[in-house]
Amino acid sequence: MFAAFSALAETPMRFVEVASDGRGFGFAGTEQRFVPWGFNYDHDRASRLIEDYWLTEWDAVAGDFREMKALGANVVRVHLQFGRFFPQPDKPDEANVRQLARLLALAEETGLYLDVTGLGCYRKSDTPAWYDALDEAGRWQAQAKFWETIAATCAQSPAVFCYDLMNEPVAPAGSGKPGAWLGPPFGGPDGFCFVQYISRDQAGRDRAAIAARWIETLVAAIRKHDKKHLITVGLVDWSLELPARLYSGFAPAKIAAPLDFLCVHLYPREGKLDEDLATLAAFAKAGKPVVIEETFPLKTSLETFGKFIEASRKDAAGWLGFYWGKAPAELDPKASIQDALMKMWLEYFRAHAESG
Repeated sequence: MFAAFSALAETPMRFVEVASDGRGFGFAGTEQRFVPWGFNYDHDRASRLIEDYWLTEWDAVAGDFREMKALGANVVRVHLQFGRFFPQPDKPDEANVRQLARLLALAEETGLYLDVTGLGCYRKSDTPAWYDALDEAGRWQAQAKFWETIAATCAQSPAVFCYDLMNEPVAPAGSGKPGAWLGPPFGGPDGFCFVQYISRDQAGRDRAAIAARWIETLVAAIRKHDKKHLITVGLVDWSLELPARLYSGFAPAKIAAPLDFLCVHLYPREGKLDEDLATLAAFAKAGKPVVIEETFPLKTSLETFGKFIEASRKDAAGWLGFYWGKAPAELDPKASIQDALMKMWLEYFRAHAESG
């Protein structure tokens, strides 16, 4: 399916842009299409975030990138934590900025494009107290400063596929508790907080209008330094305005204009493929390319998952799963359910990266 994009390391990397038909991506200056097929590299085998180990265990990062390339990936989504780049409000952490530049060089060396996702606050304990104490305007200003720093570092590298403004943002309904910016941790009190509020008080405003203004603010910050790379935001699948349904406030049709493409996080469900594909189609109706930025056979059999991937080609322009630092040969299906599931997934991923 994606064989045309599995040998990028052998050729010079080109900047990626939205294709002329507006339905997908291509390499700048050519007629060649680019189909994202890759991984979220959101934590390693020990559930550590990348800034936990990239200063002291660089060989592990480089090894993981080579393994993801060998599995047939062409995109790696990395998740940068706000607190690791701005532990203090006045200036960025130079060591982590340098390491980001090193990651760009590694991506260019291996021929892997980066989906640079920012503003992570996955661990509440890693989030600076000064940042959580800010009001909405102050927080947006700090977020803009973060993105200015990232864009200035990345602007000249062809290895950047896109900037993703934030993982799973939510615009508030009503007024929330001051300083409570994060959603509940996934999997219990020690889990990661994947959902994040962009404001704590709706203050009578339309939720999608808040979301659109926030996007415009951060896009403007990036464009001060980088006019070229694509910009998106990683949305939960409950971003559609539907009766009696949970709603993030990021209605695709209402927030798409400042973005180059849309991302949806969509985990297909057994027996509900039609509903999941309808969600994807609703995102596509916003008129921008759509990447399924997170997907995995978590709620379905591998056979049904494969049917979902094939059916989703009608509306999706790319797909990203997960890689957590263990190659298939290192995974023991008898040792744990997680190993069994990940081995099955990685073998599926590799087979479909190489098939025609």
